[in-house]
Amino acid sequence: MGDWVGNATKKGWLTSIFELGAWFGCLYSGFLAEILSRKYAILVNVGIFVVGVIIQCITAVSGAAGIIAGRFITGLAIGAMSVNVPNYNAEVAPPEVRGSLVALQQLAITAGIMVSFWIDYGTNNIGGTGKTQSDAAWILPICLQLVPGIALGIGILFMPFSPRWLVHHGREAEARKVLSSLRNLEQDHPLIELEFLEIKAQSVFEKRNTAEKWPNLVALTPLNTFKLQFVAIGSLFTTKAMFRRVIVATVTMFFQQFTGINAVTNQSAPFLHVVLYYAPSIFEALGTSSNTTSLLATGVVGVAMFLATIPAVLYIDKLGRKPVMLAGSLGMGICHFTIAIIFAKNQYQWATHKAAGWAAVVMVWLFVVNFGYSWGPCAWVLISEVWPLSNRAYGIALGASSNWMSNFIVGQITPDLLKRITYGTFIFFGLMTAGGAVFLWWYVPETKRLTLEEMDVVFGSVGVAKALGQKTNISNLIQDSARMRAINREIGLDDALRNMGIGTGPSNGDSSEDEKSRSLSKGKIKEVEMVN
Repeated sequence: MGDWVGNATKKGWLTSIFELGAWFGCLYSGFLAEILSRKYAILVNVGIFVVGVIIQCITAVSGAAGIIAGRFITGLAIGAMSVNVPNYNAEVAPPEVRGSLVALQQLAITAGIMVSFWIDYGTNNIGGTGKTQSDAAWILPICLQLVPGIALGIGILFMPFSPRWLVHHGREAEARKVLSSLRNLEQDHPLIELEFLEIKAQSVFEKRNTAEKWPNLVALTPLNTFKLQFVAIGSLFTTKAMFRRVIVATVTMFFQQFTGINAVTNQSAPFLHVVLYYAPSIFEALGTSSNTTSLLATGVVGVAMFLATIPAVLYIDKLGRKPVMLAGSLGMGICHFTIAIIFAKNQYQWATHKAAGWAAVVMVWLFVVNFGYSWGPCAWVLISEVWPLSNRAYGIALGASSNWMSNFIVGQITPDLLKRITYGTFIFFGLMTAGGAVFLWWYVPETKRLTLEEMDVVFGSVGVAKALGQKTNISNLIQDSARMRAINREIGLDDALRNMGIGTGPSNGDSSEDEKSRSLSKGKIKEVEMVN
């Protein structure tokens, strides 16, 4: 690879071209998820990923061009799946375990990263560690990417469709069957009926809004879906309630990247940021004496992140998103500033101050631990659960695109930052981590254990009425509220709620406070009964 490894700027491009591809992947992910289903969108992107890996494998010995092209193509697939997979997880999970399920996805990613680090460490000795090192030392890890990719492609074939997508596309009987299977309850169980009607109410509401405003786009054809995605994305910016969701998703993902996570390890996934990018380079700068030792230290990063993610899977739905992320911000900030102090005092004398170098390495490991249980999984949980059904695929895509574009920027600037301002790099990312904590405390609501439909109450919108671009005024709010109540009565949702002892007031209308109370109470009863 020659100059592409030795030159800091070119190394930044070689690293970050993957993120640039992922950003483009986010842009088409919503369209595929709507026309093909979340399930088949994942399958298509697995195919794209396999093509990208094969290109890298074939052209690895011929120069950088093939590697760059292959990394861009694999980036397309990973970027799209970084949207589709959390979206799919959020739509199939009950509210009481939704956060844990999305966090479990992060755990699986960190497990893959951990394995990849140790594969790199193991293959590093093929042909020796110096000039005699074989190209197989880095080509083999590239080829091994095919194994998990193909496994995902096969596994997704046995997974159910999203019940929300099925309802929205008129496959209601299949949606009931999927809900019954996912919740391990009979199809005629009151909780299955309640959840089904809740999903159907939103779907009917969105379709009627579409029919009223864009009657020529009512049919769910690929062309209409392509046109509607621009309407849906545009609608994210037209009301205060929806724009707040935009800010939460995009700024949260911006700060997730700028915590500095990808600079210490490899960019294997959108969750791995500045600390994750250049681990061998950083560990070498911190005083480790050889590439083998730095790879070993990097391997411990993978183990630390994997172990740290396990508590998030177990407790994220009990402790909430904000407390966990704030605790992680505090820990990461302390680690950044501590590394900066150690680096400033010892950057020219690592050879004689090896204890200081290893102290900095330990702080990197602690940093990864704090990221692993907090911002790693929780940020993706947030952006997957704050959107209404009609905008969910596009909203998650918007948040993920912020993640990947920030990731791309980080990949570009990190080599030059480490070269030009050295320890100032850690001060910079420490300050960015603190900024993320302030934003989280001040602006982001707590969303634990709320149904996806109840999220409208948290963000101050009525149903999903404002999701399709209506102006915020009293007449529209009244019209939207009346329409949603009419739909609830029409499809039998009000009757189902009354049969369960919820919403026992007059069936011809509820006050806004009654509606909020009914929505929140419904979620709590659903949660308790499902647990039982």
